[in-house]
Amino acid sequence: MKREVEEKMQVQINGEAHYFNSPLTVNGMLHELGFDPRKIAVEHNLEIVPRGKYEIVKLKDGDQLEIVHFIGGGNGVISETIENLDKGWEVAGRRFKSRLIVGTGKYRDFDQTALALEASGADIVTVAVRRVNVSNPSEPMLMDFIDPKKYTYLPNTAGCYKATDAVRTLRLAREAGGWNLVKLEVLGDKKTLYPDMAETLVAADLLVKDGFEVMVYCSDDPIMSKQLEDIGCVAIMPLGAPIGSGLGIQNSINIRIIIENSKVPVLVDAGVGTASDAAIAMELGCDGVLMNTAIAEAKNPVAMAYAMKLAVEAGRMAYLGGRMEKKKFADPSSPIGGLI
Repeated sequence: MKREVEEKMQVQINGEAHYFNSPLTVNGMLHELGFDPRKIAVEHNLEIVPRGKYEIVKLKDGDQLEIVHFIGGGNGVISETIENLDKGWEVAGRRFKSRLIVGTGKYRDFDQTALALEASGADIVTVAVRRVNVSNPSEPMLMDFIDPKKYTYLPNTAGCYKATDAVRTLRLAREAGGWNLVKLEVLGDKKTLYPDMAETLVAADLLVKDGFEVMVYCSDDPIMSKQLEDIGCVAIMPLGAPIGSGLGIQNSINIRIIIENSKVPVLVDAGVGTASDAAIAMELGCDGVLMNTAIAEAKNPVAMAYAMKLAVEAGRMAYLGGRMEKKKFADPSSPIGGLI
């Protein structure tokens, strides 16, 4: 029997010459090159080869082939898991996993408050200090629905317009629950609810000297923020916009300056309206966000609470990921190499 003589043939693959023994099918060629036929597509002399015909189509000397596959734009490998990128934040020696702090006012009832808090994933809740209803001592109280052993209560001075009233309020709060970590706010007027920074500085100084760990609501003034830190406040909380306005971050430049100048945590407090506002605050580099009205006055507070949880996490991860450089012109996301 006459032995068939194997002949070398030249085939152009993706613009480069390759040599094979003849005869050879498309499938044989892919096998020799080491490609999985299920993951590529083949064009033979400008005609697409259906995958079912790889065993049928024979190659000849001088044939031109294109072999393509799907690629992404990335070229790096993640060296850390997402879970290890953000291990939470610390204030006054306490570590918290969630960077979202939520308020407990304005909800329909305590049941809704508890459901929204659960959906938010928050570790800290702000609580106002108010007189009890003497005529009805059995009236439900917040502690009946939100367990202070499960959540960290952060007593605040909402509604105080004088330093003396704020200090008195927090001393009562400490007596009621033993809390030293508190949120100070001293308001300037009822229309804007902007902080009275002169009174805030006085109150902060008195509270720090009295052993309180003060997280302080303040204006978005970098100079005032630094003075509060120098007094001994454990966290600076500049407003994003007026309390309850939902206007979002109005002065991102000042907030960024405050962050850069601070050695203590910085959290946006007030003005957040929706999830994108929370994400923006976190992308600026804030350690956290505090909100109440944005959740409590949403059409579905529980759904909004969950949205805020995701937004804070996404914003923080975006900050850690590092924003891409802004460019004047287009820059293709897919690699240029390997074009057909």
